[in-house]
Amino acid sequence: MVHIKDFKGKQIHMTGIAGSSMSGLAEMLVKQGYNVKGSDGAEGYMVEYLRKKGIPVKVGHFAENLDGVDLHIYTAAILPDNIERQTVAERGIPSLERKELLGQLMENYTHAACVCGTHGKTTTSGMLAQTLVDCGLDPTVHIGGMVDAIGGSTRVGSHELFVAEACEFNASFLTMSPTLAVIMNLEEDHLDYYRDINHIKETFAKFLNLLPDDGIAIGFGDDPKVVELLNGLKQRTYTFGFNENNHYYPQNIEYDELAHASFDIFKEGKKLGRLKLGVPGKIQIVDAIAAFAAADVLGADQKLAMESLSNFKGVHRRFELTGVYDGVEVYHDYGHNPQEMEQVLQTAHMRPHNRLWAVMQPHTYSRVKRLFNDYITCTEIADFTLVTDICAAREKDPGDIHSIMLVDAMQEKGINVTYAPTFDDAENYLKAHWEPGDIVVTLGCGDINKLNIQIEEHSKQNA
Repeated sequence: MVHIKDFKGKQIHMTGIAGSSMSGLAEMLVKQGYNVKGSDGAEGYMVEYLRKKGIPVKVGHFAENLDGVDLHIYTAAILPDNIERQTVAERGIPSLERKELLGQLMENYTHAACVCGTHGKTTTSGMLAQTLVDCGLDPTVHIGGMVDAIGGSTRVGSHELFVAEACEFNASFLTMSPTLAVIMNLEEDHLDYYRDINHIKETFAKFLNLLPDDGIAIGFGDDPKVVELLNGLKQRTYTFGFNENNHYYPQNIEYDELAHASFDIFKEGKKLGRLKLGVPGKIQIVDAIAAFAAADVLGADQKLAMESLSNFKGVHRRFELTGVYDGVEVYHDYGHNPQEMEQVLQTAHMRPHNRLWAVMQPHTYSRVKRLFNDYITCTEIADFTLVTDICAAREKDPGDIHSIMLVDAMQEKGINVTYAPTFDDAENYLKAHWEPGDIVVTLGCGDINKLNIQIEEHSKQNA
């Protein structure tokens, strides 16, 4: 059995190193004394970030990248026909898949808090990580987004507590050893792997069954599918949500002019205090309640936990303001499932604005096909929608789905939508039509954030 602990002092190469999880794992390995380098398919902000951290990254996948390598780490998005995976097989180089590595790094921690669900994992795990740090519990952390307050997406702390974002793609979270599981919600997604919602529920049930007898599960009590999973457990369970029947819930919710929520937080009918969030939108209330519940169960001081959550400023690539140009606020969000996109646009709509623009980069052909009807309505709250070409990610073009099909269907629904295949097309259209006071949100987990970057770069050049 290949194990990461046997490769200290040896050369590790990571294929797909700039991915949201892989980049964090690379940082964590370096912090723990491993020699790490990697490769990725294209230049980008994460490639530059890793280089600034002293981690060598080559752009492009080549056989020579494996010269002198003792251990190869890859992600499920890197298919078997990738030249680097083929070279590893030919040379007999030991290898680990990303999910196996994360599972190994989590071994032997006294407590492992794992946040799972279709939506909200990254923000909730980021909130939880920051809260536990601020409460002095010194967690080790690996999540799928950058949180400034903890120094990035990873943190090496004590060996008592590990906080991890538990991703369900490819059932990767089944390699973990949770003692505390937080379940945010259950919706259809990753249907290139899962058959349907029942298959998703079955896999989440397997994840929860990894809990030890004295483990704890905390779930979104307003989601019947989550409640059904909790009811099937013998371990202690708690719920959170808007309904007063939950163990943890908010009351007296108010929003300021920028859509930041203030609310009283209750536990089992007892008011614990009032919380004012520094991140906007209704969905953030759910994330904050979940993070508070998890921190509370882990023994954090309740008052300090509420103070920390009030100071939380968000995760990069989650409704992140990237710039203001011509009086237009431009945001980016990682949301790629239609429900996530809809929630993000609802948040944007709550803020003062003239007109709201959604710039959608559909993600993977299989997702677009299986969730087609959801895609064509998820931006209807926006005044204008731009749709770029589909981001293939790990998939090959099957030839039977295209963004133009989405645009045609959206137009039939009465949505004001324009096909903008490239980022240049999207930028040119936006700049020709936006007005002061507008809000633009780019949406997707592919490389749509590069549109925000090029808008900023071009604005500086023209200043």
